[in-house]
Amino acid sequence: MMKFRFRRQGTDPQREKIKQELFAFNKTVEHGFPHQPSALAYDPELQLMAIGTKAGAVKVYGAPGVEFTGLHKDTTAVIQIHFLQGQGRLLSLLDDNTIHLWELTTTAPRQVGGVRRECVVILQELGSYSLPGRPGIESCSTTRVTVLLLLRSCDLLCIGTEGGGVFFLDLPNLTLKDSQTLLQDRVTQSLPEDYRCGKSLGPVESLQEHPRQAGQILIGYSRGLVVLWDVSSRQIHQFFLGKQLESLVWECSGNLFVSSHSDGGYSVWTVADGNANNQQPVSSTIPYGPFPCKAINKILWRTTETGSPVLLYSGGMPRASYGDRHCLTIQQDKDHVTLDFTSRVIDFFTVHNVEQQKEFDDPSALVVLLEEELVVIDLQTPGWPSMPTPYLAPLHSSAITCSCHITSVPPKLWERLVNAGKAQQGHGHTPRSWPICGGENLAPPPKQQELLLTGHEDGTVRFWDASGIALTPLYKLSTANVFHTDCDPCDEPQDPSDDPDMQQQEEEWPPFRKVGCFDPYSDDPRLGIQKISLCKYSNKLLVAGTAGQVIVLGLSDECSDHTVDVSVVDLLQDREGFTWKGHDRLEPRLKPAPFPAGFQPQVLVQCMPPASVTAVALHAEWNLIAFGTSHGFGLFDYHRRNAVLARCTLHPNDSLAMEGPLSRVKSLKKSLRQSFRRIRKSRVSGKKRTITAPTSKVQEANAALAEHEEMAPIQRRIEPRSADDSLSGVVRCLCFADTFLRDGTHHGPTLWAGTNSGSVYAYALEVPGVGSGRGSERGVAGETAACVEAVLGKEIQLMHRAPVVSICVLDGRAKPLPDPYEASQDLASAPDMSNPHSVLIASEEQLKVFSLPKVSAKTKFKLTAHEGCRVRKVALVSFSSTAQEDYSEHTLVCLTNMGDMHLFNIPGLRPQVRYDCIRKEDISGIASCVFTRNGQGFYLISPSEYERFSLSAKVFTEPLCSVTLARLSQPTLASDGTTALPQANGTHKNQMGQAEGRAEEPPSSLSSPVSDTPLDSPLSCADTTLESTGELTVEDVRDFLTTVDEEENNLKNIQEEEGRPAGILIN
Repeated sequence: MMKFRFRRQGTDPQREKIKQELFAFNKTVEHGFPHQPSALAYDPELQLMAIGTKAGAVKVYGAPGVEFTGLHKDTTAVIQIHFLQGQGRLLSLLDDNTIHLWELTTTAPRQVGGVRRECVVILQELGSYSLPGRPGIESCSTTRVTVLLLLRSCDLLCIGTEGGGVFFLDLPNLTLKDSQTLLQDRVTQSLPEDYRCGKSLGPVESLQEHPRQAGQILIGYSRGLVVLWDVSSRQIHQFFLGKQLESLVWECSGNLFVSSHSDGGYSVWTVADGNANNQQPVSSTIPYGPFPCKAINKILWRTTETGSPVLLYSGGMPRASYGDRHCLTIQQDKDHVTLDFTSRVIDFFTVHNVEQQKEFDDPSALVVLLEEELVVIDLQTPGWPSMPTPYLAPLHSSAITCSCHITSVPPKLWERLVNAGKAQQGHGHTPRSWPICGGENLAPPPKQQELLLTGHEDGTVRFWDASGIALTPLYKLSTANVFHTDCDPCDEPQDPSDDPDMQQQEEEWPPFRKVGCFDPYSDDPRLGIQKISLCKYSNKLLVAGTAGQVIVLGLSDECSDHTVDVSVVDLLQDREGFTWKGHDRLEPRLKPAPFPAGFQPQVLVQCMPPASVTAVALHAEWNLIAFGTSHGFGLFDYHRRNAVLARCTLHPNDSLAMEGPLSRVKSLKKSLRQSFRRIRKSRVSGKKRTITAPTSKVQEANAALAEHEEMAPIQRRIEPRSADDSLSGVVRCLCFADTFLRDGTHHGPTLWAGTNSGSVYAYALEVPGVGSGRGSERGVAGETAACVEAVLGKEIQLMHRAPVVSICVLDGRAKPLPDPYEASQDLASAPDMSNPHSVLIASEEQLKVFSLPKVSAKTKFKLTAHEGCRVRKVALVSFSSTAQEDYSEHTLVCLTNMGDMHLFNIPGLRPQVRYDCIRKEDISGIASCVFTRNGQGFYLISPSEYERFSLSAKVFTEPLCSVTLARLSQPTLASDGTTALPQANGTHKNQMGQAEGRAEEPPSSLSSPVSDTPLDSPLSCADTTLESTGELTVEDVRDFLTTVDEEENNLKNIQEEEGRPAGILIN
């Protein structure tokens, strides 16, 4: 049989222009809390805060929406940050002993994505400096920088070193002033005999400038010596000798200073003119003594107009009892609070008066940077309550297990969620405004409100405002109170006076107070949320968890005490030979339980066996939910509290599906054994094909000709998967649709389910009062008409048995069907029911469109055969044109296991563009990716951060802000258009030392299916916590652990596609 090959058609210039107006890939902003923070700074004049990370990033924050990001050339930890106050400049000290100067500066206007973008403000590195080693000394440890002090004049930087020397650097030139260098020998020679504490004074631990007399600095050495040094006269004015030193701080009048020490104490010293030697401090206190205590790492002394100063210090806890606590103490007169955090204190500062004419500090807020969150305390409100954070909220307060995005949230639903969130804050938070309010957010109000829902390991669902740059927490829902857990309090209220634990807490010393919301520990891992679905029109929420629990919730504005209805659905259908070996189900509460305003549970559906839920679907207009596990899927009518359908999808050899996550030892051995057998089988079959393949001269000539001509794409041979593979019965996707399944004239409700073994089940549903099916024609009355019925209409088996990732029904115009209530309430155009419908089935290996109701193949694209990758995420997205307001296209977006995005038109499935988005090693980022309806997306770049990206040339969320600087004549705009932001955890190529957009070159809008967009994934696999998402599958790990032999085997399998179709078997 002769085979014909055709050249590819040339590119259509008009189509290429349209693609440029529709598609453009950009990473726009990072949401969440910076991963592994290491430094903190504050500019009181500009009211800007900066955070440095161990990945070498510098992030500057002001008012909500004001953000700048800079990346150092090398991925080295940032040790310290210092602002040049009011100038928009800052200094960073890295772990490699280099000092870097950064500046907010503007770039020239440029053309981006066909749109002119005006001047962009970026955080740019101006220069760097490294202290030279001392002559004759090979080791540079003596010049290793320990502390930096920027004088108020901002023209001189004091550098304390490990060798005890103090160096002075001229700014902004970053040149060393050798004549002003103060070495330790000079200080030692000036000391009286009784002040000498050994041969060495130790490293410089602290440098503090006198608050009233410029140029006079306190130099504190680790062994306890403190000297008051005059920079201009180069003279030592006073000596102070104390214990092992940790930090120093001036009182605002300059008459005294406070030192903290390694024994957990602090001392107050007076500074008097004419008294060069000060033998004893005014007072010395160990607040949590007399037993040995840990060091007080940092201390602040702030005066108040009311009289008593506010003392703040970190550490100092008794070693034996509370040495493992992360604490910060606030003291004022008789008020004493020990803030107890769940992660390590990195640094802290106070927001207070800094003007010279002010007599008192009068601190208004305390800002504490912790390893996992940012905590702000209101110091002006009695009781010192905490402030809610409008940004930098810890997304990972409990590990993220799943996520869901909702666009165009109705205003009424938004208002009710905001009110429910405010009621949750209660008396524990202060209503005062956010203290870090520098800059101005110039972004226009969002045209629509967007919600990002995250499911967590502790059974909570958190609602975030994703409409703008700042990802703000709105509301938190907890599902734990639906069940009895190991940490349940007594159902009956108890008198606090009879509780010995409460009495002990009242008498506890230190007076601890739990602060912050980061809590990595879950009461019960079975509570973990795996799937979320929200109907924004009916205010119905569906959440499903790790122990087979499926909960339907409704929104209420009032608190309620009620019992949740419970229904049990057996997905095994009494099939013999299967015994569940995993965890038990969660026990539901049988008594009425209190539920606060917000989403309240109405129905609990318990799947049996209690395996993790892998797929859900919600159709609020039909009052139906569908859910699937590794054993099968079910359909439930939550209005009538009736189980409609339960279908088991297990294969007889699916033993792994009957084991829980705690019994994987034997199954791991079995899985490895099966993997090696498949590899061996693949090699043998490959060798056989190589031997039997003809090697004629004609074929050699054809092969040589193919190298010079552009032919149809060569496809890889795909081995059919065995039906005996473990976990073949896992339900991967569920879908409701009003379409034609029985015949071409009557449409009605249907349910579609896809499994891990490539099986697709389509059920025709009889919903009373819905559709034009046979049920409504019969006109039956009574009980039968009031129940939903499900009848199997089609069963499809993909030949290669690849897992089905997504199913979507398209109307007669090849557009996705509208969501429930959209068509009936005229919120969207009605679907086309006059022309035949089609169904798009995306498996891990190919995309295929079938006509309905015959289910005959129309078009397909073999992604694995063409690209050598596998589909991980699929979404249908509407892209709007930048040139024509009324023009848009529905496009299929596909994320593969290689981390790249493929865009296809529908229903033709022709490739449009391709972008590199996530590194293939970042399997957690790929598994956590979620798309929006308008062409944007989110994925985790760390356990605490979402990367936001845009595939649309028109719709993107960008920073747009202004900052008024003392060195500039007018405010400047920060807008990067569709430029790609240099990300803190990303690749540093072509974007060194810049933030909020690249200045060198704009990213090209895609005009061909292959783009040169650089890979910019945040984390290597070593830094990725797999538990941060619940979407990981066995295939994800297998892809990541692919051996070199397998890759070579794949290359050997490249050959021309045989005439056999990759068909389907239809029953």
